[in-house]
Amino acid sequence: MAEPNENDLRGRLHEIIFEADTPAGKLFDTLLLILISASVVVVMLESVEPLQQKYTRVFSNLEWGFTAFFTVEYLLRLYCVIRPWRYATSFFGIVDLLAVVPSYLALVLPTAQYFLIIRAFRLIRIFRIFKMAHFITEGNVIIQALRASRAKITVFLTFVSLLVVIIGALMYLIEGGSNDSFSSIPRGVYWAIVTLTTVGYGDITPTTDLGQFLSAIVMIMGYAIIAVPTGIVSAEFVSGYQKSKVSTQACRYCGLEGHDHDAVFCKYCGERLNPK
Repeated sequence: MAEPNENDLRGRLHEIIFEADTPAGKLFDTLLLILISASVVVVMLESVEPLQQKYTRVFSNLEWGFTAFFTVEYLLRLYCVIRPWRYATSFFGIVDLLAVVPSYLALVLPTAQYFLIIRAFRLIRIFRIFKMAHFITEGNVIIQALRASRAKITVFLTFVSLLVVIIGALMYLIEGGSNDSFSSIPRGVYWAIVTLTTVGYGDITPTTDLGQFLSAIVMIMGYAIIAVPTGIVSAEFVSGYQKSKVSTQACRYCGLEGHDHDAVFCKYCGERLNPK
């Protein structure tokens, strides 16, 4: 495969659409964020019935204007990437597609237009545009900590699940005969979950002395149980924390970002980031 020429049309479009380090790229992405924010506001306002009835035509014209712009933008992103399928199946590629699909679905399914709120996810690009790419690194650290603690969290949730079933069954035995709220074991399990998590809706309450005593124990246990997953994730977060610089550069081949500051090759597709 011949290396792409940075002076060709695709190269210039890639620099404008994907890169935030150049004046043209930053201007384009800033304009894009303004339009995304405006489209999200329009969708929210359109859900207000008095405004929808009064400004139906205005909302419709604005929405189709946004849709036309985002459709062209999405197609240009696919055009200027060497391997468009890699970008189309990436997180931002899927979000970009979902940002335009609801408008066309609304032609046959009117309620689909409210899924346009998905466009708010595209505002994540603000991290790249305003030189806050280090937040992406911090997010990756959190994700890695959650993955590392997945097994421990699974064991913990299994234990909690067994615990609420036991507590729910006990409350059914204690309260079932005198309290209509505890009419079954599943109702008791529901109460145990609400109480153990310290949510406390108050829609189901024990009335017997023994039931209230057990309720007090469950409440106290709730504070201890809430701290367990927090401690597990925090321990993994501290042990796995590593600072690294992240570049805002997007790969010409797959369109993905998140490379190290001194990276020469794309860590997703292996191609050179700055082809000559």
